[in-house]
Amino acid sequence: MGNVNQLRELLNNKHTSNKNRGMNLENDLNLSNEYYINNNIAFIYKKPTPIKIIKVNYPTKTNRNGDFLITKATFLEPSTTDYNGLYLGKYIDYEAKETNNKTSFPLDNIHKHQINHLRNIHNNNGIAFLIVRFNFYNETYLLFCNEFFKFIDNEKRKSIPYDFFKEKAHLIEEKYIPRLDYLKIVKVYLEEKE
Repeated sequence: MGNVNQLRELLNNKHTSNKNRGMNLENDLNLSNEYYINNNIAFIYKKPTPIKIIKVNYPTKTNRNGDFLITKATFLEPSTTDYNGLYLGKYIDYEAKETNNKTSFPLDNIHKHQINHLRNIHNNNGIAFLIVRFNFYNETYLLFCNEFFKFIDNEKRKSIPYDFFKEKAHLIEEKYIPRLDYLKIVKVYLEEKE
């Protein structure tokens, strides 16, 4: 059905400088998750955003390859988080974000309903976290929600400082395969909880 970000752009009917924001991280995570699935390590999937299709251009006699193009659609409801699945018998749910900001991660990048969803997962013994990429430094961090909630519940700032990530989050090693081995960090977290 096409790329969700392209669909969002179509629905909003506007072109912004943030057109591909989040796509590099998303591609890296999708490749990593594909590796995990193919090697029977974990089963973590990108969640589709529910949409209602309003208008479709169907194939014509000159375009017989069977492709159709969604030209108008609306979102049925706000999405929760980007990814969810199962690892070592535990439910995992996380949101992935990128920022071009050098000094902090703006909290307006994550919506209130996503925070509430992650809090519900965390409070019900699921493994909930954020994966945040600081593009300027080419660094990707995994921040578990216990630290994330401590920050947003106790601070009045509108952003999480980069130094907070360096101190409280976990730098995800970039490799060839898997591209972002974030489950290595989750495994240690689970072992420490036992």
